[in-house]
Amino acid sequence: MLGQLHDVDLQLLRLFVGVVECNGFSAAQGELGLSQSSISQQMAKLETRLGYRVCNRGKAGFSLTPKGERLLAATRALFQSIEAFRHESNGVAGRLIGEVRLGLSEAVDHSVLQRVADAIRRFRARDEAVRIELISAMPGEMERLLLQQRLDLAIGYFSQVQTAFDYRELFHETQHLYCAPGHPLFTDDAPDDAALQACDRVDHPYRFLRSDEPFQGQVCSARSEQVEGTLAFILSGRHVGYLPSHYARQWVDRGLLRPVREGGLSFEVAFHLARHRAQVPGDAQKAFEEDLLAAFA
Repeated sequence: MLGQLHDVDLQLLRLFVGVVECNGFSAAQGELGLSQSSISQQMAKLETRLGYRVCNRGKAGFSLTPKGERLLAATRALFQSIEAFRHESNGVAGRLIGEVRLGLSEAVDHSVLQRVADAIRRFRARDEAVRIELISAMPGEMERLLLQQRLDLAIGYFSQVQTAFDYRELFHETQHLYCAPGHPLFTDDAPDDAALQACDRVDHPYRFLRSDEPFQGQVCSARSEQVEGTLAFILSGRHVGYLPSHYARQWVDRGLLRPVREGGLSFEVAFHLARHRAQVPGDAQKAFEEDLLAAFA
């Protein structure tokens, strides 16, 4: 049984919550940045410290024991209390202090950057002494950092399947299907379905639900999550792929890209402001979130 709580106990409890939110050891590897064997060892260490088993793992899958369920509820309450205490004790004389960590998706439109800058301008006009950190990352990385509570807020296109997150829609981005000189469709103003299906498309492993993309080509020998990687494949003249219209505009103006069936194969991607609902925001984080929402209103 636990007597006094030490830092190592808090680390083990954080790992326990992370495993539960990922629904198992295997799924937690990428989120926690640890091997499955290391996670197993740490969980065994926690159970030894507690004196009872907190979860079942094996061929039947991962599940919490009744005691594990009670431990999970108690642990979440503990972390909320710790976070509330930290922010409360830091809130000296009403001044905003501490740190705000914001994740921002790559290759966003200039207007989005201007709105983020406006939010920073609003925030800096407050009585504050806050360090703001901006981190540019891919959606999967931002979700991992949010799960680990290493980000306070994140702006991006998310899967929206993480039950641990709260999402607020901010804006939409238009995506077009593009090709480049050398590709058969570059000189075809109205390609038929057969010509489209013969195209080798660039696959986005994370960014979009496949059902959202109007073009559902079956030929796919290219894969990239990053916008720059997708652009490189398209510029080769051997692939078609989706790009944000604002990002592709300069290449279209130079005659190096062309939208396929302009307007007919486009779709909208929703960008959200996400945060971990179990992470109790301090005054600085709440104020910055207010300023972000006002800037995007």
